[in-house]
Amino acid sequence: MSHIYIRDIGAHVGEDITVKGWLYHRRSSGRLRFLVVRDGTGTIQATVFKGEVSEAVFEQSDHIPLESSLIVHGTVRADQRAPGGYELSVRDLELVQAAEEYPITPKDHGVGFLMQHRHLWLRSSRQQACLRVRAEVIRACRDFFDGRGFILLDAPILTPNACEGTTTLFETDYFGEKAYLTQSGQLYVEAGAMAFGKVYCFGPTFRAEQSKTRRHLMEFWMIEPEVAYADLDEIMALAEDLVVEVVARVLERCREPLQTLERDMAPLEAVQHPFPRLSYDQALDILQQHGEHVPWGEDFGSGHETVLSSQFDRPLLVHRYPSQCKAFYMKPDPQRPEVALCVDVLAPEGYGEIIGGGQRLDDLALLQQRIREHGLSEAAFQWYTDLRRYGSVPHAGFGMGIERVVAWLCGLQHVRETIPFPRMLEQMYP
Repeated sequence: MSHIYIRDIGAHVGEDITVKGWLYHRRSSGRLRFLVVRDGTGTIQATVFKGEVSEAVFEQSDHIPLESSLIVHGTVRADQRAPGGYELSVRDLELVQAAEEYPITPKDHGVGFLMQHRHLWLRSSRQQACLRVRAEVIRACRDFFDGRGFILLDAPILTPNACEGTTTLFETDYFGEKAYLTQSGQLYVEAGAMAFGKVYCFGPTFRAEQSKTRRHLMEFWMIEPEVAYADLDEIMALAEDLVVEVVARVLERCREPLQTLERDMAPLEAVQHPFPRLSYDQALDILQQHGEHVPWGEDFGSGHETVLSSQFDRPLLVHRYPSQCKAFYMKPDPQRPEVALCVDVLAPEGYGEIIGGGQRLDDLALLQQRIREHGLSEAAFQWYTDLRRYGSVPHAGFGMGIERVVAWLCGLQHVRETIPFPRMLEQMYP
């Protein structure tokens, strides 16, 4: 019998095949045993009929512990009553390893317990659905940029300097010198843009934020494009195109996982061009109308983002924040220098910022001034300022956090389910 993955089972009706996997569920009914087997690509019900297998196999099938690994030989039958529409009539089975008593049971478990058993929780249908969506989001992002002529440029994880502020750095020793886990690959892809024109990086980033909110992780993944000769309007259009394409791909290819998560897909289907765009000042007016008073110059918190995004049925672009609340590398608006040529993309349904970016400072003198004003080491940024000495051009880019996008698309309450092994303020095991 040939080994077949469960996802391909429909092409083998009437054939004798072999499935290799784990026991997901088991029940008995008189002369019948029903074994639900999963193999990572799907699940199938394997029926064991008394008289069609040896007495030893029939007896064994009623006592196999959940999550035991097994190999099942049988005949594929179409059956609309069975989960997935197909069933496996068992001819024989081999127990590869009898599992010990499985700690995750059908009863409700607390989040703390499940996080301590994350290595096993990944086997649940819900967690698999989340991570299938994550995989498709990543695949869609890569296809989007690869299809538009971007070059993938891997940025380092160990860096000598800060990118997003010195208060959220993870510090480590690098042969007697201080080094930090990267907060963003942006500075390095700026160098790449000066070499290739259009580049992107994709990798883990780290923020030592003292935060326990549902939106924050200490380690998360970002995809970060950078485009030479691009301005704010062009990069906003690129961000909008990316979000529309990613959502469309997930709706096309991840219907089943979204259904498993009981995700209402109507809000996702509304994610179409054009996205509404507001300046920071216009956003302030809306917040004031809803009783939220934010002093001019302060960044928006998660509650403010929720109020703003709830006014629209699709993602919202807020641009031109005050320079004082944005990173040192943001270019000031020539028409109004107190605001930066930057943008945040806010997801609807209260999921907040999923993209942050803008136009970068391309003037050497002003960049050096900003580095000094932020108390950063000019020596550590020597290479970065070199980019303004040798062929400086206007350029722009953004970073999109994968976990927040997945949380939004899946309708999750917390980003901890969007990554296989989340790192949170008080969580580093397993």
